[in-house]
Amino acid sequence: MTQLTAPALPLADIHLHTEPSFWPLAWGWWAVIIVSLILISLGGYRFRSHRHYFTAKKEALTLLKTYRFNDGITAVNTVLKQAALSYFPRTVIAPLTGIQWLTFLDQQLPTKYRGFIKQQQLWQQGLFSSKPLTEQQFQECQQQALLWLHHALPAKNNDHGNASSMITKESSNV
Repeated sequence: MTQLTAPALPLADIHLHTEPSFWPLAWGWWAVIIVSLILISLGGYRFRSHRHYFTAKKEALTLLKTYRFNDGITAVNTVLKQAALSYFPRTVIAPLTGIQWLTFLDQQLPTKYRGFIKQQQLWQQGLFSSKPLTEQQFQECQQQALLWLHHALPAKNNDHGNASSMITKESSNV
């Protein structure tokens, strides 16, 4: 028997091409990366500014909650003044004392939470009288201050230019 042999053909070896690389990226992927980086940066900036914006309010609330009857109403009033100075112009807040200060505090609150003018006698007695407040009276004033910090801060409107017309300043009465 004769064996059939196939003639040797001059075939070249099979060379596989390299796999397509993901690099360099197509322009669409670059756009997605850039938009993602911009969104992450904006989100981080807004988070930081939001946290910074509410820092004074949080600190004032924390400090006010730690005050007890022995600290006196003057300490509560000081915290309110410092918190107000963080969110309102100094030219509006600094000259306010007495009734004008209490009026300002009430004007920043929604109507249902207003009570500084109603408690004016307590505030005046606690701040300016030699007769101290009772513990219950102190608690009422402290609760009103906590309400103010919760509901009036941060300032809802930025139109403080006409605030001086709404509030007669103490210095004009001298």
